[in-house]
Amino acid sequence: MNNYKLHTHYKQILADTITPVSIYLKIRDKYPNSLLLESNNYHSNENSFSYICCNPIASIKIENETISSTFPDGNTTSKSIQNQNDVVEAVQEFTSLFETEKSDFKFITNGLFGFTSYDAVRYFEKVNIEKKTSDLHIPDLYYAVYQNIIAINHFKNEAYLFSHSLENQNNLTEIEQLIQTKNFASYSFTKEGDSTSNLSEDDFKTNVSLAKKHCQRGDVFQLVLSRRFTQGFKGDEFNVYRALRSINPSPYLFFFDYGNFKIIGSSPEAQLVIKDRKAEIHPIAGTFKRTGNDENDTILAKQLTEDPKENSEHVMLVDLARNDLSRNGHNVEVEKYREVQFFSHVIHLVSKVSGKLHENATTMQVVADTFPAGTLSGAPKHKALQLIEKIENTNRNFYGGAIGFMDFEGNFNHAIMIRTFLSKNHQLHYQAGAGITVNSNEESETQEVYNKLGALNKALELAEII
Repeated sequence: MNNYKLHTHYKQILADTITPVSIYLKIRDKYPNSLLLESNNYHSNENSFSYICCNPIASIKIENETISSTFPDGNTTSKSIQNQNDVVEAVQEFTSLFETEKSDFKFITNGLFGFTSYDAVRYFEKVNIEKKTSDLHIPDLYYAVYQNIIAINHFKNEAYLFSHSLENQNNLTEIEQLIQTKNFASYSFTKEGDSTSNLSEDDFKTNVSLAKKHCQRGDVFQLVLSRRFTQGFKGDEFNVYRALRSINPSPYLFFFDYGNFKIIGSSPEAQLVIKDRKAEIHPIAGTFKRTGNDENDTILAKQLTEDPKENSEHVMLVDLARNDLSRNGHNVEVEKYREVQFFSHVIHLVSKVSGKLHENATTMQVVADTFPAGTLSGAPKHKALQLIEKIENTNRNFYGGAIGFMDFEGNFNHAIMIRTFLSKNHQLHYQAGAGITVNSNEESETQEVYNKLGALNKALELAEII
């Protein structure tokens, strides 16, 4: 297998009159299959970068039990998956084939951008995932290396344009001219018909009762079950992204265009962050609905921190995060515990668990051993995964998977795909779940799903009028 040394050219420009959204709108018509990944954490220089990627030059995809790779020199490989470890090893090997010039930049200048769907869990855990009739037919995993990355530093109003190639050529002038054009095309969006769900409310309540029985029996302490909704539409779903980012600004905002499907989201929760061999999980568990009144919300936040059911759920998931990280790390500690965070429609309890990776631990092994997030599955995780497969009547596909980037040095930053739409064949699919424990109430867990979908439903309405 060849190693690919990518030459990097870059240019820094002032970004005080441009936004990630306006740049993306100018780039996307010229370069299809472009990605937009925004950070809404402008409080610190560290996390204040947004990225636009275009012109994929290499990729790795897992689909139909096959690993397919494409490379910058036009070579392609394809092999069927023989055993569980093949996927972890293949992705790790793929990242190791690329060399880039060393840089002093403290942000991502090159790497793999993409996603791992929930259904890929069958390559990380001994759990069977059957394809159900409602499967959305997206890859289990897809990552690409892009010729062009535009990194925008909101903190300093700077943008960096990067061009990576084998031949030491660059297209920076072309990219800059596109960015500087005053005009970009925008289109309208309209919903078609009413949204439908894979489960009625009564069906979901039955599932909640079933989950409680499994908790009573001691099969699991907690189980996350979900409902999927589907909304037909006409026009441009980028308007949904624009609406979502304004209604529900979150640490992770993303619009990944793959041609025949798109992933659109505003996720509050990191799946896993690895930086300089330190790994972090930020479990979110415990949810109350906001009232729209700040004083009332402050009282509610206090009630949330004292609510026995929400807290026992949170403690369990912090323990699970510690357990997951300790499989590949040491010095595992809880850095932040039960911090209250306010989002547009909900209040969450959030913790931060971190650990230093063992010398021989690879990034993809850590990903495999912490996937999917406990907050999307339950505890103990393995049994929870089996029960989800048995009880839910649709494949989760994107929902509960992870999306983001990893660089060639092993740094990794992915969000969990929640508060997320998958757009395919003029339909938007979106999903939310509730963590069910022995003390759960069928009515309030059903309501929790609606609370979590509040921002998404509102975004669908706003998208029609922007």
